Amino acid sequence: QVQLVESGGGLVQPGGSLRLSCAASGFTFSTYAMSWYRQAPGKERELVARIASTGTTTNYADSVKGRFTISRDNAKNTVYLQMNSLKPEDTAVYYCKATKVDRGHSVAYWGQGTQVTVSS
Repeated sequence: QVQLVESGGGLVQPGGSLRLSCAASGFTFSTYAMSWYRQAPGKERELVARIASTGTTTNYADSVKGRFTISRDNAKNTVYLQMNSLKPEDTAVYYCKATKVDRGHSVAYWGQGTQVTVSS
């Protein structure tokens, strides 16, 4: 059974930091690219950061560059999102996603999300 379980969300003041974790099970984690998405109320889900299966390549949304860092530990089947200098506009539900193209077919798994609220 495939599972992606996010944790680490919560309430933080502007300028603060949070570290999100996403623990994976039920599939070969090290062969999947991993991403973090977020969705704020009334807005579409957007890509925040992505990391290749080997961890050698990362990509970020312009809005989080220089503040957020995505990383992964393939030995622990876990992907992380370190969020620094948080702003109220970072408030959203954060989701992790696993993706892989297998013989021309795209496979994707989503977690259930964790709430991040940035407010004073």
